[in-house]
This record gives sequence, C-alpha cells and structure tokens, in this order.
Amino acid sequence: MLNHGTKITAATLGVLAVLVGIFSATAPARAQNYPNKAIRMIVAAAPGGANDILGRLYARRMTESLGQTVIVDNRGGGGGAVGAETVAHAPPDGYMLLYCTNSVVVNPSLNPKVGYTLKELAPISQVASFPLVISVHPSVPVKTVPELIALAKKRGGLNYGSSGTGSTNQLTGVLLNNVAGLKNVHIPYKGAGPMMTALVSGEVEMGITTVFSAVPNARAGRIRAIAVTSLKPLATLPGVPSLASYYPGFNTILWHGYLTTAGTPASIVALLNREIVKALHMPEILQSLEEGGAEPVGNTPAEFAAVMAEDFEKYAKLVKISGAKAD
Repeated sequence: MLNHGTKITAATLGVLAVLVGIFSATAPARAQNYPNKAIRMIVAAAPGGANDILGRLYARRMTESLGQTVIVDNRGGGGGAVGAETVAHAPPDGYMLLYCTNSVVVNPSLNPKVGYTLKELAPISQVASFPLVISVHPSVPVKTVPELIALAKKRGGLNYGSSGTGSTNQLTGVLLNNVAGLKNVHIPYKGAGPMMTALVSGEVEMGITTVFSAVPNARAGRIRAIAVTSLKPLATLPGVPSLASYYPGFNTILWHGYLTTAGTPASIVALLNREIVKALHMPEILQSLEEGGAEPVGNTPAEFAAVMAEDFEKYAKLVKISGAKAD
C-alpha cells in the first residue's frame, strides 16, 4: 500500500538537488539591467480559465512594477506539456516565464517521451494552493466519509469523474482507492466543466473537482460535498471534513506557480520571485484566489523546488499504480 503521507526519500532529495542547483549555479549575469525588453509569460492553459485569468492579473501587475510589458501567451495542450516545453527550450535569460499547475511535474511520469524534463526548468515561486473536493450526486445515499467508503465497498466500487487522465483529480481518486482499499472506477472528462455537468446530471456517482466548481453546486443542492483533500477543512465548505482526518497525511493539492528556463541567473530568479510575491497582495488577485477557494502562497525558489520534488515522487507512484498514460 502506498504511504499517503509525504516523506522525503533519497529519490526526492535527488530531484530537489537538481531543482535547487538549477537556479543557484547559474551564469554570472546580474539583474541590474533586467528587464530591458518585453517579457513573455507562457500560460500553460487555454484562454478563459482560472489559470488564464490569474496569469493576466499577474502580467498586469508585473508590467506596472517592472516598467516592461509582460505579454501573456496561451499555450494549452498536453496537460500543460506544450507550455512547459516552450519555456524549457527558451534562452536562459528570464524573458520567458511559465505559469502552470502541478501537471508540469506529473507529465514526465505519464509520458516518458514528453518534450521537457524538470531539470530544464527553474522554480521561481508557488503562488497558490487549490484543495480539491470529493462530492457525490444527491441520489447517492451517503453524507459522510465512512458512509462513502462503506457504500463503495458494498457495491464493489463507485464510478468517479475527473477533469482528465493524469490530472491531480484522477490521481486523488487513485490515492483514495489505495488507502481505503476501494475499487472505484475512473471516468475521465475533457475538463472540469464537462465533469461537473456529468456529476450534476447523475452520469457519474462521485466527482473530484476544485473548490471553485464544487461550492456553488453544493450550496444549490446539485451535489453533496463529502470531504476536502487539504490537510485541514475549508471555511468555504463549513462542516465538510478533510480526508486527512480519516487517513492521516492525505493531502493532494492543485497548485499554481511560476517557472523559468534552467540556467537563468540566480539574481534574475530572485528579482522575479520578489515581483511575483508582491503581486499576491493585489486586491484583484487575492479576490480571485478567494473566489476559487485557494490559499495564496508566495514561497521562495528553494521552497517551491521542495514542493515540486515531493509532488514528482508522490504522483509518479500514483501514475504507476493507476497505469494512466497521456492522452
């Protein structure tokens, strides 16, 4: 059985050492002349979604603060792999940034032939943390986690929807199966919207989605929220417990963060980190994060590298257990 609590193993430390080394052992260039031209921000998602909206808010704030235009360039596709590959192969000068989710650390496990490696990307900062919600259609006769587990065992498994194969949502379901001894069956959808439509209609019995999608539907009675995947309960879903209260250490979080090309001078990475962390104090960004049920983070490059290394190992194990492959 997979240990669902996060432990730093030798393999994780190896990944962490690579990620930290990427921005600490860099060329001798300095940040005093940076930036002197426009910066391109690759948003690894299609226009109109939460990633795009937040990325554009950051771009506006950084344009004002840096005195140079930050241009948003949407590069969706491949679960964020297209955008990550673009930045991984850019010049290491800080003029191309990647705004992405933790799919960037899952993709190499889903597809060994993906067009980038983590050692080609340098962490800048994790900006937000998005817990997920385990919900059921109102016709499913459960209101608590123990009831959900008991019903799933009685029926030999429930079907659950996610936003796609290899998504954090799907792998959360894999982890729940593993720690609770369940045989729930994954039903992938092409995004969070179609998955929620399926859950509301009763096409699937259970769904794993973001707080942003779950809260309005739960309040309207269209779905029933059973648990959240963060270590602690959320104020936006009063009375809904964390899975960690039943399975200690259970913690699957969808995060947003900034990366750039490996080899970018450490002084430029540090400058970008300061600007991104400052942008978190923008009222518009704080409001967008709050509406999405997210917590602002704003950590250091080294701290973000540690998060990436831990997630790389955690999700690699879950991908192997699930047998998931890139679409």
